[in-house]
Amino acid sequence: MSRLEDVQVEMLEKARELFQLCDKDEKGFITKVDMQRLQSELPLTPEQLETVFDSLEQNNKGYLTPVEFSMGLGKLIGIELCQGAGRMDRSRHEETFESGWSDDLDPADDDEEKRFCSMMEQLGAAQLFEDPHEIRELWARLRKERPELLSNFEEFLLRVSSHIKEVNHEKESMEQALKRKESDHDREVRCLYEEMEQQIKAERERLVCQEAQRHDRSNLLQKELHNKEQELEKILCLQKKLEHQLQSLNSEQLETRVQNERLRHLNENLLEELEKSKWELEAVKGQLQKLQKEAQLDQEQKDR
Repeated sequence: MSRLEDVQVEMLEKARELFQLCDKDEKGFITKVDMQRLQSELPLTPEQLETVFDSLEQNNKGYLTPVEFSMGLGKLIGIELCQGAGRMDRSRHEETFESGWSDDLDPADDDEEKRFCSMMEQLGAAQLFEDPHEIRELWARLRKERPELLSNFEEFLLRVSSHIKEVNHEKESMEQALKRKESDHDREVRCLYEEMEQQIKAERERLVCQEAQRHDRSNLLQKELHNKEQELEKILCLQKKLEHQLQSLNSEQLETRVQNERLRHLNENLLEELEKSKWELEAVKGQLQKLQKEAQLDQEQKDR
């Protein structure tokens, strides 16, 4: 019977823990949606959790009270909480289960408070709970009404304290890891930022240099364009001068052609006169020869 009662108490504590896990808003009851929060605690699918809720809910109200949840969970796993031969009846189970939600118990005296604090310090749980009022009430009630369960409760607190310490240690480790990661991330971001600043600065300097080169090239091209324009003006002036010279040469050539034509006619006339003069000269030469012969004959006759 003692073993059965221990099992019942452990089941009640587990049921209370599961109920509090579902009842995050502290409504005093849980719904089918709240039941889905047990997926991380129980190896059940969402559909199986809905089936468990339906099996625990008997009056179709749509919610479960702490007592209904505890009694139904006990029946589901095969443990009857209201055994007739046991010393713990259903009303005491309900009282034990609902003690975590009741605020009607006060500490008996200062000695009880000191005992509770000493027990919490021995368990290493003095600084783990923000508000140990409920735990103190449950401990005081067990100490008065069920002292044989007090050791189980303290053992349970020890396990919970150890679990909380482990969770806190993991939390601190995760926080330190997150801080290191955040520090590394900040350092990487800072390095990236500095690298980006250097790249932006180098790009800005490159753009300024390109702009200066483009400005110098533009000035050089403008100078070359100005020189080309001046050369073009000179060429145009020279072209105009050559055109005038060509016109003058054309005029002179025309005059020369006219003069050549005149000279040709004059030359032809001169040639005709020359031919005529040659003919007259031949005639005169023939007459002269004839006169010479006659003179020679007259001389010969005179000599004889």
